[in-house]
Amino acid sequence: MRRFARVLTMGVVVMALAALPSMLQAQEVQELQADPSSIQIEQGQTASFEIRALDGTGVVVDDVELRISGAGQGFDVNASARTVTGTQGGNSGAIIVSVILPDGVEGQPASLRIPVEVAHPSVVRGEIHTPERIYAHTATTLDFTAYHGDETERPDPRPSWRSSDDQIVSVNRFGQVVAHQAGQVTLTAEYEGVQTTREVQVHEFPGTRIQLTGGADEARMGDVLHFQVQVTDDQGRSYDDVPVDWGYAFRPLDEREQPGATALIDRGRFVAEEPGVYTVIASAGPLTARETVEIEERHVVQRIELQGQGRVNDVHTSDFWVFEGRDGRDYAISGTWGADGFAYMWDVTDRANLVKTDSVQVDARTVNDVKVSPDARYALMTREGASDRRNGLVILDLEDPAHPVIASTVDEGLTGGVHNAFPKDDYAYALSGGEKYVIIDVADIYNPRTVGEVQHENCRIHDVWVLDGMGYSAQWGCGILVYDVGNGQWGGTPENPVFVSQITTPGGRAHAVFPYYQESTGRFLVFAGDEILNRRGMPLEGGLSREPYNPETDEGGRPSNTAGYIHVLDFTDMQNPKKVARYKVPEYGTHNIWVEDDVLYQAYYEGGVRLVDVSGEMMGNLATQGREIAVYKPADPAGYIANAPMVWSAMPFKGEVFLSDWNSGMWALQLQPRDPLTMQQEN
Repeated sequence: MRRFARVLTMGVVVMALAALPSMLQAQEVQELQADPSSIQIEQGQTASFEIRALDGTGVVVDDVELRISGAGQGFDVNASARTVTGTQGGNSGAIIVSVILPDGVEGQPASLRIPVEVAHPSVVRGEIHTPERIYAHTATTLDFTAYHGDETERPDPRPSWRSSDDQIVSVNRFGQVVAHQAGQVTLTAEYEGVQTTREVQVHEFPGTRIQLTGGADEARMGDVLHFQVQVTDDQGRSYDDVPVDWGYAFRPLDEREQPGATALIDRGRFVAEEPGVYTVIASAGPLTARETVEIEERHVVQRIELQGQGRVNDVHTSDFWVFEGRDGRDYAISGTWGADGFAYMWDVTDRANLVKTDSVQVDARTVNDVKVSPDARYALMTREGASDRRNGLVILDLEDPAHPVIASTVDEGLTGGVHNAFPKDDYAYALSGGEKYVIIDVADIYNPRTVGEVQHENCRIHDVWVLDGMGYSAQWGCGILVYDVGNGQWGGTPENPVFVSQITTPGGRAHAVFPYYQESTGRFLVFAGDEILNRRGMPLEGGLSREPYNPETDEGGRPSNTAGYIHVLDFTDMQNPKKVARYKVPEYGTHNIWVEDDVLYQAYYEGGVRLVDVSGEMMGNLATQGREIAVYKPADPAGYIANAPMVWSAMPFKGEVFLSDWNSGMWALQLQPRDPLTMQQEN
């Protein structure tokens, strides 16, 4: 039993021996049964379930340790209380239950899936939203809101539409209306048996002249241009409420056949994805205006070259952090996944020779996250899968960074497993069992004190990052949440955090977060990443490959297939955030994020580390706009899984780029200076 054999303290040995009966019982379990066998609930409702463990003769086995989790969206599972709560109707999934086997025991544990369906509450009323004034010969789209009995809104309701007089106003199934002439009509939306009506008055179109301004004569791919429209009448009066239709025409600069989607335009904001000549077109009623802009290549590509590798190929490498030690040398700490609780210390002063100086072992299956405080005074190691189930956070004293010592451990409120943590000078923030994060006073790292916590409703949590006293957390289907944890503008302190704002991301897979102040625009951005490890329903399916190739069984050694992308969110108005852009590369999935000096250093799992120009205003998909600076895939023929890049984290440091790879350890890279003439010829 490897996990217990490695623990040396007498108290833990006694605990391990005491746990032997339940471990033996776990091996007896042949079947799990659930009551009920499936669960149907409405959004906002909570249901209970029971699990029975049976041996081969059908006799109930008591006191068996179970692993209980949820797979899917729209519900939260409370494993200890054996309850499931519907959080978003129209979703389904399953509760996954399996027996926890002792370390070293072969075979598949008994497991069970309990299907879960979450229904929407009934719709009781609707509202049709129209512009204050509708003009003849214009088109607009109506908005419709459907409300449940508890006044929550139904997401994306799609009613059937009709007009009382199609000669005045016609409306299609998408709520797009065309006003043909002046007059009055009644518009009706019907949704789930509820009818909603609105009287609409159509006015004569007042304009006789349209003018299009803004933009630029020349711009680069990825540059966002702003165009403005002014509609006036014969007396020079301006009409700002006239709806405008936007479009563009494209002519390539050479004979290459261009892809169809070469630009985006949204309410006067325009971004091009290919070089060429674009004509922006604005139409209002019978009036049309045009402006032309020439788009050139962005020319940001740079070579990136390998400096050195610190190979780890006997276990999986998880997170890392690189820093300057108090002795003036450069160091890194890296964690391990499923590898008996080790973290490694590296001297990386010589980038071509990354030297492992020491290791620290704690009681854990996985050290998922390692981070160093800004003053390089201490490091954090997170623990998951501890033999005593207490897990918690380990604080290392970095007085001697090559050979750190354990200063203290914190497990108050952290017994469910610590997946991620974040250090500031005097406070550390640690996730607890995916349910919350606790705030720890670490001014004295030998006597840390838990002083506060953040737990937002029924939101699961995966990552937290703190900047200027504001805590930004990635919380799966709940999106990105922001708390004042000491900034004070909203009255928050470490002891009393205060909620500030929240924004959900498409797909409900908010996994990683990085806040960033963009000096070039004065905007405050948050980069949020997805994580999808099981690519179900995609042409290239597949999950996470964890084992190296075994020649005896002819199994393992398969590269991973992941999915997900980066959402660029604008939090300049902290209480009214909005999504502005994305970075999406097909067939790869994102992991940890770093942004510095308008460059995104994105760990993109099997897509390698990817450096992206995130300067200026952003819109659309950055990956299709020539904004990618460099890509490096750390393929190692002697890796844990051979030649299978799986970049976990990336971090810029003193002009170089460091990364940790799941299958091959630590890598140091250097971005080469840009040669404009050479890069232009190569592009």
